[in-house]
Amino acid sequence: MGDTLEFNDIYQEMKGSWNDGRLRFSKQSIVYKSTKTGKVDTIPVTDLSLAQWRRVCLGHGIKLSTSTGHVYKYDGFKDSDLDSIAAFFKANYKVELVEKDMCVKGWNWGTAKFAGPLLSFDVSESPAFEIPLSNVSQCATGKNEVTLEFHQNDDAEVALMEVRFYVPPGTADEGADPVEAFAQNVLSKADVIQATGDAVCIFKELQCLTPRGRYDIRIYPTFLHLHGKTFDYKIPFTTVLRLFLLPHKEQMFFVISLDPPIKQGQTRYHFLILLFSKDEDISLTLNMSEDEVEKRFEGKLTKHMSGSLYEVVSRVMKALVNRKITVPGNFQGHSGSQCITCSYKASSGLLYPLERGFIYVHKPPVHLRFEEISCVNFARGTTTTRSFDFEIETKQGTQYTFSSIERQEYGKLFDFVNAKKLNIKNRGFKEGMKGKDDMSDSDEDQHDAYLERMKEEGKIREEGGSDDSEGDSDESFNPGEEDDDVAEEYDSNASGSDSEDESGGSEEEAKPKKSKPKKEPAKKTKAPREKKERKPRKEKKVKDAGAPKRPMSAYMLWLNASRERIKSENPGISVTEISKKAGEMWKQIGKDKKEEWDKKAEEAKRQYEKAMKEYKESGGGGGSGGASSSSKKEPKKKAGKSNDKKKSAEKEKSVGNESFKSREFISSEDSSDNDSDRGKKSSKRKHSDDEEEEEIASTPPSSAESGSD
Repeated sequence: MGDTLEFNDIYQEMKGSWNDGRLRFSKQSIVYKSTKTGKVDTIPVTDLSLAQWRRVCLGHGIKLSTSTGHVYKYDGFKDSDLDSIAAFFKANYKVELVEKDMCVKGWNWGTAKFAGPLLSFDVSESPAFEIPLSNVSQCATGKNEVTLEFHQNDDAEVALMEVRFYVPPGTADEGADPVEAFAQNVLSKADVIQATGDAVCIFKELQCLTPRGRYDIRIYPTFLHLHGKTFDYKIPFTTVLRLFLLPHKEQMFFVISLDPPIKQGQTRYHFLILLFSKDEDISLTLNMSEDEVEKRFEGKLTKHMSGSLYEVVSRVMKALVNRKITVPGNFQGHSGSQCITCSYKASSGLLYPLERGFIYVHKPPVHLRFEEISCVNFARGTTTTRSFDFEIETKQGTQYTFSSIERQEYGKLFDFVNAKKLNIKNRGFKEGMKGKDDMSDSDEDQHDAYLERMKEEGKIREEGGSDDSEGDSDESFNPGEEDDDVAEEYDSNASGSDSEDESGGSEEEAKPKKSKPKKEPAKKTKAPREKKERKPRKEKKVKDAGAPKRPMSAYMLWLNASRERIKSENPGISVTEISKKAGEMWKQIGKDKKEEWDKKAEEAKRQYEKAMKEYKESGGGGGSGGASSSSKKEPKKKAGKSNDKKKSAEKEKSVGNESFKSREFISSEDSSDNDSDRGKKSSKRKHSDDEEEEEIASTPPSSAESGSD
């Protein structure tokens, strides 16, 4: 057995939602790192007082208690993990892993036990459920009832908001109210912030970017109080994940990352951003004695402090929150600053490359750790070639696009990303950008493929219409020519328009001929579309129910024999997971065992061929011939009907084209003939299909057409 045990996809319950992460057991400590937030929980082995193995909703879980009163619960283990974890505990820890059964009777009466930060509801000496008191936001009492309200978690699809306990009278010590005693036990460990006592220090009128405004910040031993003109916020130090101190020219950003976020109506603020000027100084005196300051902060703070405002605030927060302050690393942009000016979601801001991630300030703030980044991409700017876009895609599939980054920043950013060994989608893009770094910033000197293509299209248009454009002028406008165009457009008096051109051409022969714009071809009336003959559908093969079944492959024979064993080893496994697990197991099977199953498959194939031969010899497989022959005849009938319709449509089309004329050039005689034709057409609709074809064939041409012939 090694020095460590590691398990992936282990879940930790946080206010009603499951956060996955990685759990590692070592000889010195137990470490859990959340995948979502990156927060690390470290449990020293010397502090362990209890370790329980329990059956929970996500398989199996471990409950760990420490001598300091903390309780940690991790779920997502498999049943087969018990032996290895128990052996590791026995060999390296003083505490043994004990199996503990949960009560599943479903009773709603039992005994409430307060064990550190947990409220355990036991039925028959077995816990039915446990409530972390840190999730309680409020506790109200009634006559014989105690109501617990919980913090809302936006990440949870379904959240538990309230639980009521009925406390029977006489369960507490004599002279004490059992309801009040129950409520006091809850409030002593609940996450209910009560501003009792004096603040350690107060900072007046600090400028805050998110939430926007100026706030007085009062720092208490366990929480932070933001007091503004409109809103107040109380932020427990336990919700602070990280601290950032980011410089920009003559200003400093102090960023506090929060989980869960603070709320203002439906708005959630995951980051608290304070803006300081580097020139602003302050002298601060803590509201504590020097002995208390020395005992509590161990030299991190002193009673009297002075210096830059941002330095004093960050120093106090670091000591109280007990978190490290993250500052930019060795990255330097083109201008020498440690950030890159860009835009995110149509708002301009600053992107800071850090040693372990990126942070963008300030609207909206974004923090991306390298371990949650899947790949990055360098894309060309959409509006101009003087800038480019930097795209970051996370492992969850979310994409962040930081646009309008100056082209000069490309080389520095690419080298930084490459040094951090992040996956870059388009490495070839760097070669195209390198040659542009030495070019001038004007758009005229830069190669724009779209602009070049538009210029080429313009040249082609100029060459094609150069003769027309040279001869055109305002004086050459002739309304008579426009009328001729109209006559030609309707294509009914084309001969008349041609004769007019010939007669009028004698006057223009003495003058140099001017090129006329090309006339558009005459618009043709749309003929009714012919219905295409549909091809008969392919006949589906009829499955012979009496034929022998095809033999299984070696893998399928093994899977059918091993399916129940896989289910028993992995209780609750789904059908898709069974096939996935079976595929992995089949790959690990040796050649000798696979040869055994191959022999069984060959034997099954021989039996199938023998049975199929006997089946065909006995006359099997020929019963479906009548059905197939009848099904083949039906498409032919349908095809014949479609051919008849096609012929009638072609005849109608030919007659319709001969008798068609535009409304502008229909004479009175034509109109009378058309009226008679309409009467004939209406009578045709009343006859059958055969009579309709005869009438269409015998219809005489119109008077206008006979005259033209």
